[in-house]
Amino acid sequence: MPPPSPSSTRGSSPAPEAWSWHLLGLINPLVVIVGNLAGGPWVGVGVVYMLGLGPLLDLALGKADRPRPPRESGRPFEALLYAHALLQLVAVGTLLRLAVGTASLETVLLAAVSTGVNSGASGLIVAHELGHRRKNSFPWWVARLNLLSVLYLHFTTEHNRTHHKHVATAADPATARYGESVWWFIARTVPGQFLDAWRLHAARGHSLFTNPVTRGAGLQLLLLAAIGLLLGPLAFAAFVLQATFAVFLLEYINYLRHYGLQREVGARQTAAHSWQSEHRWSRWTLLELTRHPAHHLEASKPFWQLQPYDGAPELPTGYYGCFWVTLVPPLWRRLIHPRMPTLKPGQG
Repeated sequence: MPPPSPSSTRGSSPAPEAWSWHLLGLINPLVVIVGNLAGGPWVGVGVVYMLGLGPLLDLALGKADRPRPPRESGRPFEALLYAHALLQLVAVGTLLRLAVGTASLETVLLAAVSTGVNSGASGLIVAHELGHRRKNSFPWWVARLNLLSVLYLHFTTEHNRTHHKHVATAADPATARYGESVWWFIARTVPGQFLDAWRLHAARGHSLFTNPVTRGAGLQLLLLAAIGLLLGPLAFAAFVLQATFAVFLLEYINYLRHYGLQREVGARQTAAHSWQSEHRWSRWTLLELTRHPAHHLEASKPFWQLQPYDGAPELPTGYYGCFWVTLVPPLWRRLIHPRMPTLKPGQG
């Protein structure tokens, strides 16, 4: 049978969706920056906005009845990527500024959580998109800078070389298994992806000290040492905490995108091996990340040209809307298992 194709519109073809809807995603970093500069309880507004209001907006705005055609011009979207990347770094900078000021410990730690949520939403999503560009190109280096800001430099290697090749198989440490909780998945996948990236370079002849993953880890340790020595222990703790929350959100999204979907190593990858969602708020603010089957089957396409696939498994809502339910494994399984496209004998 031929693979499922991107969803097509029926009847007269509507115009592509306005690119300006994606400007809503810039609210995330702007809210965090303003909150960090204002200080006091305002530093927590990013958490309230993204993880409190975000799920409600996912549900309230719903999804379109049918997708619009892909956009032809990528200029505004390219500019949007760099805006996200810059604002994420500014947000981290305002966090460090707060940590070396007179703010209380509680305020700085809350700001670190809020900044980390944005680092996961703006920084790592942009790093994912730009990390698919040609190695050593300007956008590739922007991706590296964003990854350095959350201490996750090995991500591009593992994601591009292992995840895209082995997704939905036992060989992919970034695929969540059927029945696995998000907590166990993150505990397994974070060290698993680091070791996998290191082994990929080792297999190409790199020694311990020439391995790019080792060098990246060394650079991250130097950055942490510089922050601790120059800005103090509170800034050090704040930076590590924001990076931790950013990585947690990235791996939460990894958990959603392939949960429980399985294929044999070497079997053809199809749209049935990635979850997708057409919920507007997640699409607009997360740079079409929810059209994940298209990303895997058409990895060379930029995010603004991705389309949903007929026959791909559908999440009950967007990435925001699934967040709190996913943190409670029994509730998550009750919600997602009835939507599984196939189950192995004895499962579910």
